[in-house]
Amino acid sequence: MKEALVSKGTQVQIVDSSIPAINDDQVLIKVIVSGSNPKDWKLPDLLGGSTNQGDDIAGIVEKVGANVFEFKPGDRVAAFHEMRTPHGSYAEYAVAWQHTTFHIPKSISFEAIPLAAMTAAVGLYLRLGLPQPWSPPASASEPIRGPTPLLIYGAASAVGIYTVQLAQRSNIHPLICVAGRACDYVEGFIDRSKGDVVVDYRQGDEALVAGIVEALDGQPALAHVLDAVSEASSITNIAEVLRRVGAKDDLSGAVKGRATFVLGGEKEGLPDGVEKSITMVGSVHNEAKDFGYVYYRYFAKGLLEGWFKPQKTEVVPGGLGGIQTALQNLKDGKASAVKYVFRIGETDGVER
Repeated sequence: MKEALVSKGTQVQIVDSSIPAINDDQVLIKVIVSGSNPKDWKLPDLLGGSTNQGDDIAGIVEKVGANVFEFKPGDRVAAFHEMRTPHGSYAEYAVAWQHTTFHIPKSISFEAIPLAAMTAAVGLYLRLGLPQPWSPPASASEPIRGPTPLLIYGAASAVGIYTVQLAQRSNIHPLICVAGRACDYVEGFIDRSKGDVVVDYRQGDEALVAGIVEALDGQPALAHVLDAVSEASSITNIAEVLRRVGAKDDLSGAVKGRATFVLGGEKEGLPDGVEKSITMVGSVHNEAKDFGYVYYRYFAKGLLEGWFKPQKTEVVPGGLGGIQTALQNLKDGKASAVKYVFRIGETDGVER
């Protein structure tokens, strides 16, 4: 089979490899569409080596392990490949664990693979501790939640737009969404009647901070922040907002806020009492396996019912041959509210 290996400097080499073997808890998938992510160029630059970095899989089940009970050959599926392990999605065949594989409704194309949504779910529910979307207070003895402001920095990114959708499903408002060129895109997902707003970061840092503070006027103190950028000025701007508006966790009553970031590194400058965490989607292959199992099936239900929308995608021509162009575009910051995907059948030398 054909396989693409990514190395430092967004260099991509297409090689011939053997079709992978699987263990009892894995699924072998004939890849129809693979999706890219920023980490696909960042990790080779950071760690070196030459590896198949693809983790977003959409395709047809080819073979299942002895313990796999939900899938059979011929099923249409999407899956999250375990990061930094062999047999990723930049190939004709890829391997995934059964608990991070889910059925794609017939109405959904292979290009629409919402795997970045798991990062959003981990951030909202495991790191920030916000209410699950299926358990809003509804009984007479449990009053309806009051306003729960949530700041989403980078709302037009893949993680950001899924965060907006899941927060809506959990009835979390107001949503204070930070975006740039794709402000209009984010606008289509929010509910202005519940106080949601989009603030444009292109106005400059001070104007952005002032706009967020203004949007929070009259609301409970900001207690929950999800930073889907976690680079450049996002951390300093978040810190300044928290200093100006204060932070109180309205769900527990504790005088503190919670901020979670999609990238590691130092998070200097946040006010005392703000609980910091890193949202690592790879946790669903480790300590959060059950969480991943449940939410991937919930995403499939949302796709079928129509309340969960995949991020916009752009098919990069050439199949595996288009990966290098896509990763360079990601590195250069050219992608805005779009996910680059590859149709493996378009690769030179692949017979479909």
